[in-house]
Amino acid sequence: MRTKAAICLIIFALIWTNIQSALCANIMLLDNSYLRTYAETRGFMLGRPVKAKPTPDGTAVLFLRATARQPQQSLYIFDIASGQTKELLTPQQVLKGAEEHLSAEEKARRERQRVSVGGFTDFQISDDSAKILLSLSGKLYVITRATGDIKQLNTGDKDTLDPKFSPDSKYVSYVQNNDIHILDIAMNRPRQVTTGGTESVPHGLAEFVAQEELARFSGYWWAPNSKSIVFEEYDAKPVETWYISDPQNPNRVPTPSFYPRPGKANVNARLGITSLEVHRTVWIDWDSKKMEYLADVVWTKNSPLTLVVLNREQKELQLLTVDPLNGKTTEILKEKDNDWINLQRETPLWLKDGSAFLWVSERSGAHELELRDRKGQLTSTLVGKDEGFLQLLDCAGTAFEGSVYYLASTDPTQAHLCTKSIKGGAASKLTSAAGQHYASFSNNHSVYVLESSLLSSMPEISVHKTNGTKIGTLPSVAEAPPVVPKVELVRLGGEHNFSACLIRPQNFEAGKKYPVLLDVYGGPHKIKVVATERNFLLDQWLADQGFIVVSIDGRGTPGRGRDWERAISKKFGSVPLEDQVAGLKELAKKYPELDESQIGVTGWSFGGYMSALAVLRRPDVFKAAVAGAPVVDWLDYDTCYTERYLGLPEKNPEAYKEGDLLTYAAGLKRPLLLVHGTTDDNVFFRHSLKLADALFRSGREFGILPLSGLTHMVPDPVVMEQLWTRIVNHLKENLPKGR
Repeated sequence: MRTKAAICLIIFALIWTNIQSALCANIMLLDNSYLRTYAETRGFMLGRPVKAKPTPDGTAVLFLRATARQPQQSLYIFDIASGQTKELLTPQQVLKGAEEHLSAEEKARRERQRVSVGGFTDFQISDDSAKILLSLSGKLYVITRATGDIKQLNTGDKDTLDPKFSPDSKYVSYVQNNDIHILDIAMNRPRQVTTGGTESVPHGLAEFVAQEELARFSGYWWAPNSKSIVFEEYDAKPVETWYISDPQNPNRVPTPSFYPRPGKANVNARLGITSLEVHRTVWIDWDSKKMEYLADVVWTKNSPLTLVVLNREQKELQLLTVDPLNGKTTEILKEKDNDWINLQRETPLWLKDGSAFLWVSERSGAHELELRDRKGQLTSTLVGKDEGFLQLLDCAGTAFEGSVYYLASTDPTQAHLCTKSIKGGAASKLTSAAGQHYASFSNNHSVYVLESSLLSSMPEISVHKTNGTKIGTLPSVAEAPPVVPKVELVRLGGEHNFSACLIRPQNFEAGKKYPVLLDVYGGPHKIKVVATERNFLLDQWLADQGFIVVSIDGRGTPGRGRDWERAISKKFGSVPLEDQVAGLKELAKKYPELDESQIGVTGWSFGGYMSALAVLRRPDVFKAAVAGAPVVDWLDYDTCYTERYLGLPEKNPEAYKEGDLLTYAAGLKRPLLLVHGTTDDNVFFRHSLKLADALFRSGREFGILPLSGLTHMVPDPVVMEQLWTRIVNHLKENLPKGR
């Protein structure tokens, strides 16, 4: 009897061990070979041409490219006449074995621009097409195209920022020690243009919110005659100073950051025009107390010096022209919106003769492209609200001859290159393949480069004559993804007809129910559902772990008109989440393979906020979440973004309370994993720590994963591989059937 009992115990132990092994294999031992390759190739994008620019004379196209698994970019040139490509310069040729050095200021600029690669990250081409300007490790280099000679510019020992050619191609300008300098290329002799710049009051740099939220990365601009420079001076002393420390390295001094929060002080900015010949500065006179955001400065040949400024609430925009002799401004256009104004970075775009400019407005309820005369009066509407206008790209010719090029699509998942005569008439569509297309043109409009990212293929950059004839394709050395994502794009029924997508496992079995993973963003100015293969490569890996991955673009996302976007105004905590829930219900009606009892959610940044909000407010729908770099308390995010959508906190306190994750922290019922870079200078680590503290004090169970030393981006392949493994394990373990 004892022997039989012992045998039974042994058999039971073996069975239990096998069950445990099977569970562990299901939860822990994932096949990460694809994920590892995805991480090391940066989503199979390393090795593809980037930053492609035609030379102004249209004889060549310059571009940057890394190797397939080394994130260090070199400079290449594609010759239009021969169709041949050759390498012009590598970082190794310049560094000669030394390590690449990045100043704190350059690191911050790259973070704002979401640049995570090394080597050459940008370049400038002189207007005469004869020279190329590059920056590496804070030093500047000029290549003469005709001879191939490479000259290091005599900029001294201090790092340089934001280098540019002068319009006459004789000088290079840059910011050094918080002041603007120029250098005569022929003489290789520098001189300082502005004086007195400091870290808190620099000359020629763009402040944090200009870079992060207004997409303005420069703080100075050349006059078209190369005789003067317009520069920004901002005073950051009134702004709160936050410090970014690295807990893993307590011996390092924390990095100070001027970080303006809602309801608190922004920088005080002003613009000066400094003459290079008489060393005199004229200060531009505009009401910077009322219109405190400097959105853009435009000064091109034959056009007036033009400013785009916004008020604090971003409900009012002024377009101003400036008299350079005395700094006086004249308003030529005003835009108003009851919620907020969407900036259009491409406009004003002045015609070459300076007689008129192109402007984009949402006054009608959708984007429209307008032609306005020199005084700002409307001449004609070139692209109306029913034509799916998305973005202005370029303008060729004058008001009386020539064409305008722009992106348009009535399907928000796509963007197509179109052209239309400024005189009027029908538009011509230059692209047809389903996907996202973008173009840039040579100054003489003889050629353009077209970047196409399709649902059926990875991004490709081709070179075309202006009539659309293809000249060639810029060569790629990238690895091809080993799998093609199984993506289905759909428009759902229901009240709002949301755009959505599904990614099924490669071994999908019809008739079987699958847990659902919502890959969410859900916030302003970004869509998840796009007709591009590259966007779903990681989602396919996630699906292959046993999920059906879905994304839904609700109200607040671009491409569906003014009212659609403004529906989230002062309602971050409700409308975006309601739309995700409504979209999931519509998907479940249409696709019975979706298991509504097992829905997990993950996202980053605003998507991280949405993921945490989902389990806090709708535990009946969402059973587990991973929130990456979430904004927790909107009073701790920056002024420009937050006040645009939630208003001023003193006027709209309820909007901030409704959108605050801390409002709902005590009610957490579902498993939540917080992930955050400890040195994030955009969404500070403070956010996740505040939520963790509130959850802990409320007796809630949760997990937190600090990414040591990482910022808002996660470029490290090892970290990326381990992070997504952890995300999948958390979701598998905590969805009901996983438990």
